[in-house]
Amino acid sequence: PGLHLFAIAFALEVSVGKTNTMMALNNSNVLLPCTFTTCIGFQDLVFTWYFNSTELVGDSIYHGKIKNKATEPTLVTRNPRVDFVGSTTKKDNNISILLNNVEFSDAGKYTCHVKNPKEKNAQHNATIFLTVVHKMVETDNTVTLIIVGVVGGLIGLLILFMLIKRVVLFIIKKTQDGKKECLVSSSGNDNTENGLAGSKAEQKAPPKA
Repeated sequence: PGLHLFAIAFALEVSVGKTNTMMALNNSNVLLPCTFTTCIGFQDLVFTWYFNSTELVGDSIYHGKIKNKATEPTLVTRNPRVDFVGSTTKKDNNISILLNNVEFSDAGKYTCHVKNPKEKNAQHNATIFLTVVHKMVETDNTVTLIIVGVVGGLIGLLILFMLIKRVVLFIIKKTQDGKKECLVSSSGNDNTENGLAGSKAEQKAPPKA
């Protein structure tokens, strides 16, 4: 088990980002991203971009080699419409390419393949699915705007209700406080006039005859 984990830790990995589907406008240029990672470094690494195939180097649209981390890739073969736009001497081992003047026939599967002799010729690849369109379709946000408007309106009403509730409660509290003051004051008067005064009179000793 220990050896198995060790092997996983030093495995070569290739990534094309969070999503592997892309859309490009006809006659535009599109960036096909790809990076690779390896914990033990690389020596004489070979990378190849394939279009709708992963079998032969002859079917590749870009084929390059990298001597080591201190050098940038050297070109072996490439399609005339493909340019290398990555860099392997910086932080990320970026081997992205740019496909120029995209045509409808360029739609399909693009595979970024890497082979590292330093890892006993370990190989790994990642794939991008490219769709080419005549024009970019604008997203209809009407429904979203309606939902946002309704939700916003409901939140606004809720806030208004809360404010009205606070004001009403405040008024009721003030009114009740006023009534309490009246009750206390009238109760004091009653005690003075009727209760306490009478009590004190009754408690006095009768005059001596």
